[in-house]
Amino acid sequence: MTTMAQEQHAGAAVRHGGQESEIRRHELAAFLRHRREHVTPERVGLPRGPRRRTPGLRREEVAQLAAVGVTWYTWLEQARDIQVSVQVLDALARALMLDPSERVHLFQLAGAVDPTPASRCSTITPALLRMLEQLEPLPACIQNSRYDILAYNRTYARLLCDLDEVPAEDRNCMVLITTNEQWRSSIVLLDESLRLMTAKFRASMAGHLADPAWKMLLKRLRAESEEFCEVWERHEVLGARTKRKEFRNADVGRITVDHTDLWLNPEFGSRMVTYAPADEESRQRLEKLHAIAVERGSAIRV
Repeated sequence: MTTMAQEQHAGAAVRHGGQESEIRRHELAAFLRHRREHVTPERVGLPRGPRRRTPGLRREEVAQLAAVGVTWYTWLEQARDIQVSVQVLDALARALMLDPSERVHLFQLAGAVDPTPASRCSTITPALLRMLEQLEPLPACIQNSRYDILAYNRTYARLLCDLDEVPAEDRNCMVLITTNEQWRSSIVLLDESLRLMTAKFRASMAGHLADPAWKMLLKRLRAESEEFCEVWERHEVLGARTKRKEFRNADVGRITVDHTDLWLNPEFGSRMVTYAPADEESRQRLEKLHAIAVERGSAIRV
């Protein structure tokens, strides 16, 4: 290809990219206006008032609910060429009370990656949920390479803490091992576990350096845990491997298990994490833990 042809090809690519970006902005603007007009003030706890003409929310009300500037939000609905952070998109999704499908559509139109761990994951099929159940009394869960816990069975729910009581946005093993005292106290070799997990997290993050969800998680870990910061600065990396682990469970005592990852999706790093008892005593204690979970009404979570 000649230099002139290369320049023409590059120019065409830029124009195509610009056209696509403009289309996305207009689609995003139309979607926001549509959703705003279909959310009544009563649904978000605002008074209707006698002089309201807008069928749904006013722009300034959406801006107030999402904690953004009115002018900035107006520009967004006018399809102006402005940058939208994932934090703002998350706030708008909550302000407009978007359901999971609408939330996905919002982030796609904005060309962003939804950082919320609780988002529905295509990896979690009904068949995998049945497998989680069939593995009981063995603790098992499904995680991605960022350590988000996407689904788990009843035994896993009570292995390290009462996971059902943990908010969905905090169900991440890196967050839990650095901030949740019950989770931390259940790990026998806490310092070693944190070091190994951080090394695997750093190795996985090499393929996601520009991913907003990864960057937000790293920022949170640095802000909330000096211990994590110290380990992170060592720049250690480690690949996935099978490992024997010891837990100190509040209900049944000490449990020794062999950890295994069953990889489900190479592209996104999703895996089923299983813990098989390493000895007879641990097997009996896992059975007892499962019985406790069933008695307390735990269920397969996703």
